[in-house]
Amino acid sequence: MIKEMENRRFEGKNEPEIVYSRSVKAGKRIYYLDVKKARNEDLYLCITESKRKQVGETEVPQFEKHKVFLYKEDFAHFTEGLNDVIAFVQSQLGEIEERKEWTPEAVETATPEAAKTINEDKAEDKSLLGSLLNKLKN
Repeated sequence: MIKEMENRRFEGKNEPEIVYSRSVKAGKRIYYLDVKKARNEDLYLCITESKRKQVGETEVPQFEKHKVFLYKEDFAHFTEGLNDVIAFVQSQLGEIEERKEWTPEAVETATPEAAKTINEDKAEDKSLLGSLLNKLKN
């Protein structure tokens, strides 16, 4: 009943257009970074965390989603706050190792060229939020 009421609330309303999107896989979670266009042609960032939840042993997994909307006037404050808390965690724990996708095949077949590409991709992912926010500012 509640779901039906919620669905009716959004009937006839178009979903904002996604003009740029990037997903980041992190274990059981996937983060979607979507740049959307508002009705007034303004752009904003929608960050969605999608986490797989296993309800039962034989049932199809369900996904729990949480969204955060970040508007351009808040980018600088958000980036400053995010950098501050990351620096705090690093100061408390020292260098934080990145989570790595590990498969035996990848280790056995990795070439120096592949390792270089993987490292470049990781560097790109580290600066993803910063570069995305910079693109939206311009």
